[in-house]
Amino acid sequence: MRWCRFQAGQKTAFGIMEGDRITEVEGSPFESYSVTQNKHDLDKVSLLVPVIPPTFYAAGINYPEHVTWAARMRGEEPVLPKKADIGYRASNALIANGENIIKPKDSTTEFQYEGELVAVIGRTAKNLSRDEALSCVLGYTIGNDVSERTWQRGDRTFWRAKNTDTFKPMGPWIETDVDPTNLETTIRLSGRVVSQFNTGTMIFDTATYISEMSRYLTLYPGDVVWMGTDGATENMVPGDVCEVEIEGIGTLSNPVVAED
Repeated sequence: MRWCRFQAGQKTAFGIMEGDRITEVEGSPFESYSVTQNKHDLDKVSLLVPVIPPTFYAAGINYPEHVTWAARMRGEEPVLPKKADIGYRASNALIANGENIIKPKDSTTEFQYEGELVAVIGRTAKNLSRDEALSCVLGYTIGNDVSERTWQRGDRTFWRAKNTDTFKPMGPWIETDVDPTNLETTIRLSGRVVSQFNTGTMIFDTATYISEMSRYLTLYPGDVVWMGTDGATENMVPGDVCEVEIEGIGTLSNPVVAED
């Protein structure tokens, strides 16, 4: 099943997608809902961020080639993490498919994408084993963890580097029927393929992360867990369009524009 959140006129609702048609529901996939008779053509509505998360989690460095690249950029030897570490992002930074990524006036040339698989939690979960972990997941969407690398190195936290407004495109919808352990990810910058990797090369997979998190944190419906990126990342400039395509889910596409 493919869930979306959309706006038609002044109304915002969740819907179930079948091809280019959306069936509106009352309620949401995170609680009880009922299917209505209202149908919408995809090109007649605006897709919104598929969920505004109660808590926005992000896996730490979670792919081997990205660890190696990041270490070399710092002039260090790469060291793979020994456990699944989790961080946080800010919901203010979320934008939907098609919306503009705004490059701040005072940002440097090191303004980069990170295409990521995103797990969307569907039910309250605590103390799940690894085998149970994916039972709490509603489905998966796509994220672009836009990062200003100079700020990332210079600030004590990632408050600007990762959480500036528009730095977190997510969407276009939530797909419930995919295997998160074997999905090809392709990132394109203005039509040019700049990265390709498989989710199967994660250092710690989605189930491991969720199990470890649930030992200490209660996960709630609508929470999201961004699962990291692989490889080197390149600079984006105003005029670029960044696309993150994940097999079986779809494509998240966002133009890059300069701040006024």
